[in-house]
Amino acid sequence: MYPAETGSNAKSVRGVTAIFVPPFELCYATSMGASSSTSSRTRLSLLSRAREHDGEAWRELVALYGPLVAYWCKRSGLSSHATADCIQEVFASVSKSLYTFQPRRESGAFRGWLWTITSNRINDLHRREMRQTQARGGSTALRSIEQIADNLEMPIEEPSSTIAIQELMARAMEQVRAEFEPRTWLIFLRSVVDQVSTAAVASEFKVQPATVRQIRSRILRRLREQLGDIAED
Repeated sequence: MYPAETGSNAKSVRGVTAIFVPPFELCYATSMGASSSTSSRTRLSLLSRAREHDGEAWRELVALYGPLVAYWCKRSGLSSHATADCIQEVFASVSKSLYTFQPRRESGAFRGWLWTITSNRINDLHRREMRQTQARGGSTALRSIEQIADNLEMPIEEPSSTIAIQELMARAMEQVRAEFEPRTWLIFLRSVVDQVSTAAVASEFKVQPATVRQIRSRILRRLREQLGDIAED
């Protein structure tokens, strides 16, 4: 079992969040003020804003998915230093190919797409390490090469634990929370997180059961937009 974000992993993600700037961001830094407004944030999904070269959206995307990429890297046997390199390379690749991703209205669609990019970068780093080890030679190097070769077998499906997914969802919830009234958010938490029945939540907040269902549906949809699984209307 690997934690999703601990120790050097967390430092690597924070570092990438601070320094990662897509090549195009500098070109648009002056002209993107309007697209970073609150109205734009509620109008467009995170991925849509990232496609429009919104620097704030990119920082949000790295903060959301960076810890998960770090988790995948450590689980695949990369060192802390290699993990930091991998995170940077993954989001550089994402910045170049995000326009090709199309939400498929299924849970984890973007996560699966991101895993494909990450697994390719992990393999690249393992091969790079293998070449460096071969150059050193010796019996110790041979054992290291064998260990690296074992790590080159990447699973097709993204290898996330339940805890890693839960932490991803918690980050997404934190990012969209400010878009809703406090009372609306509490109704959502009671209904979805605490798993209190619709009737009981309606009674607690003195609203109609239909209102509880509408709130639950609206926020769950917004979370799926934030995670990249569906496009905005």
